[in-house]
Amino acid sequence: MTAPLDLDQLQSFCAIADCGSFTEAARRVNKTQSAVSMQIKRLEERLGQTLLTRDGRSVTLTLHGEALYSRARKMLRTNAEILDHFSDGDLAGSIRFGVPDDYAVRLLPVILSSFQRTHPRIAVDVSCMASEELLLGMRAGRYDLIVFTQGTEQNFGELFRTERMFWVASHGGRALASEPLAIACGPNCCIWRKDAMEQLDRTGKDYRIAYTSSNATAISSAVLSDLAVGFLPESALQPGMRVISDEQSLPRLADAQIALMRASHAYGGIYDALANHIVQSMGNLPAPRQAEAAE
Repeated sequence: MTAPLDLDQLQSFCAIADCGSFTEAARRVNKTQSAVSMQIKRLEERLGQTLLTRDGRSVTLTLHGEALYSRARKMLRTNAEILDHFSDGDLAGSIRFGVPDDYAVRLLPVILSSFQRTHPRIAVDVSCMASEELLLGMRAGRYDLIVFTQGTEQNFGELFRTERMFWVASHGGRALASEPLAIACGPNCCIWRKDAMEQLDRTGKDYRIAYTSSNATAISSAVLSDLAVGFLPESALQPGMRVISDEQSLPRLADAQIALMRASHAYGGIYDALANHIVQSMGNLPAPRQAEAAE
């Protein structure tokens, strides 16, 4: 009978794949770098394949490593689920959680306050910033869980909600009538900005970027102050915003995909408690009717 794989080796392997560094991975799994190197050597000998390519300080997955990574993650998750099933202890600990600031004003306080009521012994340390920064932070080991709004092209992004993107303006404002159209949006790396610009270019709409910020609250303020029109997913709409209908000469935007990403260690226990709460809370949000979305 073939002996099973060593979960501890798989955990170290996934940590290296997540951060691209033996040194950082050793810190994450609380081992010395030499111990982690030995684990990977034994894992590669066990499987008879090279799993990682080392190029100076950079470490990347080989094709065999990529094939193992997804399967190793599943094994770590199953292991955590088994341990949870037979555990009768109260959940306690701390979680580093990142979320786009698009949702910080309307949703985050409601979601986290209800979570703290049901899990008072779990401390959640929250960072609000753009999805691109959150993804970089996850790779750097700064988060256990993040919500991001770039879909699931990233490894282990768990898509849990798709939302309509709306063009928005201030109620009673004049920005919508400006020529060229004044737009408030995120920086060049923002996927929503890229889609909006592509759609406007496709339709030949004349526009200018009047207000740029990586902070969603600042963009919303620019819209509410009638400095420009903007675009937001339905759950980020705020009072005072008017949803611009499809008949008002602005193109339909691609839907926003909202996903959850975990660090390779963030399965089971306190992590599943928060992840499940977020998915249930945001996944069950009713879609606002377009005519009343921002009332």
